This record gives sequence, C-alpha cells and structure tokens, in this order.
Amino acid sequence: MNDPSQSLSRRERLCYGLGDFASVLYWQTFSVYLAYFYTDVYGLAAGATAAMLGLSRSVDAFFDPVMGMVADRTRSRWGMFRPYLLWLSMPLAVAGMLTFTTPALGPSGRLAWAWITYNLVMLLYTAVNIPYTALLGVMTADPVGRTALSSVKFVGAFAAGTLVSALMLPGVRAFGPGREQQAWQVAAAVIGVLAVVCLLITFWSARERIRPPVEQRSTVGRDLLDILTNGPWLFLLFTTMATILFAAMRSSVTIHYFKYYVGPRTVGLPAWLPWLGGSREWPMETTVSVFNTTGQLAGVLGVMLVPFLARRLGRKKAFIILMGLAVACTLVFALLRPDQVLAMIAVNLLGSFAGGPVCALLWTMYADAADYGEWKNGRRATGLVFSASIFATKQGYAIGAGLALALLSHAGFVANAVQSPEVLAGLRLLMSVHPGVIGVVAIALMFFYPLDEAKMTVITLDLDARRRPTPPV
Repeated sequence: MNDPSQSLSRRERLCYGLGDFASVLYWQTFSVYLAYFYTDVYGLAAGATAAMLGLSRSVDAFFDPVMGMVADRTRSRWGMFRPYLLWLSMPLAVAGMLTFTTPALGPSGRLAWAWITYNLVMLLYTAVNIPYTALLGVMTADPVGRTALSSVKFVGAFAAGTLVSALMLPGVRAFGPGREQQAWQVAAAVIGVLAVVCLLITFWSARERIRPPVEQRSTVGRDLLDILTNGPWLFLLFTTMATILFAAMRSSVTIHYFKYYVGPRTVGLPAWLPWLGGSREWPMETTVSVFNTTGQLAGVLGVMLVPFLARRLGRKKAFIILMGLAVACTLVFALLRPDQVLAMIAVNLLGSFAGGPVCALLWTMYADAADYGEWKNGRRATGLVFSASIFATKQGYAIGAGLALALLSHAGFVANAVQSPEVLAGLRLLMSVHPGVIGVVAIALMFFYPLDEAKMTVITLDLDARRRPTPPV
C-alpha cells in the first residue's frame, strides 16, 4: 500500500545521500580525470579519446530508458529499485578498476581494451544509478520532502567530488615518476571499495513508499508514448542536457588548461593557512586539486541552501537566477591571464556555489514530472522518467568531452608537449565562452518549464486523494 504521508527520518535521508556519494566517486573521476588519464597516462591520441568518449557515452545513453523500464517492472521482496544496488555494486567496482588498468598491449590492443572496459563500466553504472536515482521519486510524495532529500543527495555528491578532487592527483603523484599507471589502478580500486560500502548502506536503509496504481497495466509502447507526450519531462530532458554540457566542456579540459595554459606558478597566501600558506611554487597537481576541491566545497554550501531557495523563490526561478550567476562566472575566465591563479580559484568558488544547486533543483523536478504523468494518464513510470536525468547527463558529458577534445585535436594538441598559441587560445575558450553559450541555452529552456509550485500543489492533493483507499459502503 502507498504511504505518501510517511515522513523521512534524518537517518534515512543521510543513508540515501550515501548512494550519490558512491555514484559521484565514479562520476567525478570519469568526468574530470578520464580524458587526462587516456591522453597523458594511458597513451591514446586526443582524437581517438574524443571518438571513444563521445560515441560510447552517446550509445550507452540509449540504454538508460531501457533500464528505467526494466526497473519499473522489477518485483522483488526489496521493491523495484533497491535490488540493483545490492546485485550490481560489486561488478561496478571491478569494472571501474579495469577501466583504469593499462594492459601490456600494443596501441591497437590498448584502444580495444579502453573501448571494452569503458563501455562495460558505463553500462553497469547505468544499471545501478538509474534505480538509485528513481528512489527519490518513491520514498516520499511530499514536494518539500523531496527537495530536502535531493539536497542531501547532492551534499553526498559534492562530498565525493571534494574527496576525489583533493586526493586523486596528489595520491597519484605520491607514487612517484614512472608509476602513474599503477597509481591510477590502485585509486580506482579504493574508489570501488568505498562505493560498494555506501551503496549497500543505502540499500538496507531506504524504503519505497509510492507504488504504481494497483490497476495499472502498462506496455513498453504505452510507457514510451506517455513519456514522449509529457511536456514537463521533455523540458527537463533538454535543460539537463544543456546544463551538463555547460559543465562538461570545462571539466573535461580543466587539467589540460592548468597543465598547458597556466603551468606551475608561484602563489602567495597568508602564512596561517595550513599546507598552503606562504609564498610557494604550485605544480599543476596542486593547482588543480585546490581549484577543484574548493569548487566542490562551495558546491556543497550551495546545495545546502536548496530547501531555503526552493521555498523562498520557487525551484524554477531559483534555477534561472543561480544558472545565470554560474554562466557569468564562467565567462570571466575569458579575461583571466595565466598568472591570475588566485582569481581563477575565487571566480570558480562563486560559480560553483551558484552552480552546485542547479542539478539538485532539476532532480526534484523529475519527481514532479513522474507525478504529472500519473495525474495525467493514470499510469506511473518513475524509473523511466528518472532515466532521462541519467540519459541527459551522459549525452551532455559525451558531447561536451568529445567536442572539447575534438577542438583541441583540431587545433593541433599533442599530449606532453609544448602547445601552440592556437591550442592555448582553444583551452581558454573551452573554459569560458563555449560553455557560457550553452549555459544561456539552459536558462532559456527553463523559462518555458510549465510546473510551478502552485500547479504541483494541485497535482499532489489530487493524487493523494486518488491513492487513499475507498471506504467501504
């Protein structure tokens, strides 16, 4: 029986957030470090890496709606979505380690290994992450509760991003010269162990309270027709894709930007700052770690404000304002010189503080789109609806990473070499103007999103009335 009125305990919310902590341990590593690993450590050409990342993620993304429909039709003693956290967390960890393993093969063999392992890890990531994400739509029917749950989810996400940003490159560097390949493999194994533990905690702690109507009879064709005629879902799909593309173009070349455009720099900070204080030379690894870690911490603070902003402004208006600020900060990078490292970090702090909450806001809106579909058609397909969030994320990163690396390759990028002025100019644009234009598109799409707080109140009350058992005559 549905229990939409049951509130979520703090423990259940926190344990749900651990699931996204696990997911982002992988995703932060993939989105920020994988392109660099393939070009500068594994030994693939930038063009080959661009083709592999772009094509693999685009093809894999079409598995997302299939996984959503499979999860919607899963019936087990653990529910529809939770079982996948139990069944597939360990295989995902093994695949992640294999992805960051450099085999003793020739160039063709390494390229084949990269294609196989990367596609395997992305398929398993999909099979875990779509059911996990769909849990957000069935743990509570209360929009306020969903916003709070999404906020905790993204606190977990940014906590994982912070951990990876702070420790990944310094940890790899600690292995010493000539051992980078082994270091990346060990790092992936550690990530896998942490992720398995967190996903199992989420499995045992979360509860599925909202179920499809008892009388629901769905077919694949009907589900697809329902979702393709769900206007709010379509707006969210394209807005999410634009939002992720905005982030992916920058994150895919962040290390390249600091390695080749900025380079090692002497940075002066107050002496009382631990580990960083005083005037000292920062190698690329330190600069990237500080840049990414401080950005992740700022994102955590921004996400913690999501419930307040949603109540105060409404989710749609909050998204538009925050995304606008994030785009403005991104465009500033077109004006920064290579020696302005502290300014880069400061601008990124503000942009991350504003940009951190936007995905948390979008994810709560997907739950609204699932409610809208049930309210409109009398049928609920939560997994399929939420598969759009992962589909859009993968497509955004596929296009963003592929396009960024393709542009660098076209400009003449060669790994571990002195870059031409054309490549350096391209890196600056990929950190600023190119993603900024995509961010403006995301803002424009959100202006037309039709579900505001007033509309959702009507839908929630109506669904609540439908879900109540009919009293006996």
